[in-house]
Amino acid sequence: MRVRRKCGKPRAQGASRCPRACLRSLPSSCKPCAVPSQVVIDAHVHLHPDRLAEAIRRWFDTHAWHIKYRAGVDDAVRILREGGISRMVALPYVHKPGLARALNDFTLDVARRNPEVVPCCTVFPGEEGEEEILEEALSGPFRGVKIHSHVMKIAPDDPRLDPVWRASGRWRKPVVIHCGPEPANPGYGLDTRTVSGADRLRRALDRHPEAVVIVPHLGFDQTPQFEAMLAQYPDLYLDTTMVVGRYFERQPDVDILRRHPGRILYGTDFPNIPYEWDHELKALRALRLPAADEERILSGNALRLFGP
Repeated sequence: MRVRRKCGKPRAQGASRCPRACLRSLPSSCKPCAVPSQVVIDAHVHLHPDRLAEAIRRWFDTHAWHIKYRAGVDDAVRILREGGISRMVALPYVHKPGLARALNDFTLDVARRNPEVVPCCTVFPGEEGEEEILEEALSGPFRGVKIHSHVMKIAPDDPRLDPVWRASGRWRKPVVIHCGPEPANPGYGLDTRTVSGADRLRRALDRHPEAVVIVPHLGFDQTPQFEAMLAQYPDLYLDTTMVVGRYFERQPDVDILRRHPGRILYGTDFPNIPYEWDHELKALRALRLPAADEERILSGNALRLFGP
């Protein structure tokens, strides 16, 4: 994606000149919506320790966008809770070996303090003890695994991910893997298209058809390719994170939500977002989907995959 800044915010010191996904001005009507009257589960939330969260914010300030919400974990949970979000799926991720156990422990502690939080684990593919980390987590209270192909610099069909796919199939718990090519951001330090894409995931699932998979951001910018895979892989799902609210100048075909309401989950990337927490929720509701379809996207599919 190419970027054009329209928000008028100053670029962070040291930031490169527009290296990120093309940003669209937000509608003037983008105000917080009322507390949801139905069950809403945010299936894509990041709750990290303070030091890691601050490092992530610095990265976004330099390479992507200014994060609106900069409070700690408990405040982030409170914002969603008070907004009427029933459950929030916490997706931790690491950028190097040796951090996964501590981050998983932190995530579980957050979930124990906040019953709305659904804890997922992470692991750095290929690290020492990878299978043990997955076994300990998924045999216990963790509801899934988070993998980020861009951050971890690993493609879905890389053999180092085989233990993750096997563990998913064994425990029937989803792998949430950012493996769509966008945002193709130079800040990752590599061409993201070399470690992502629908074809790479297809090869992984052909080897591990038992795996349960959620691809965030509707797999953008290969949404049609990922959509075509839904018929062949019954345990493949997509989420809506940051791609239904018209923030990026290039948009996927959001009518995919009408075509596949049973295979799509609502998610936001909260708190690492540049707008109000409910911006995507308002955009999704503005599509005026049939009530049963909206319910599946906002909560039903998440309940089925992550449990109550």
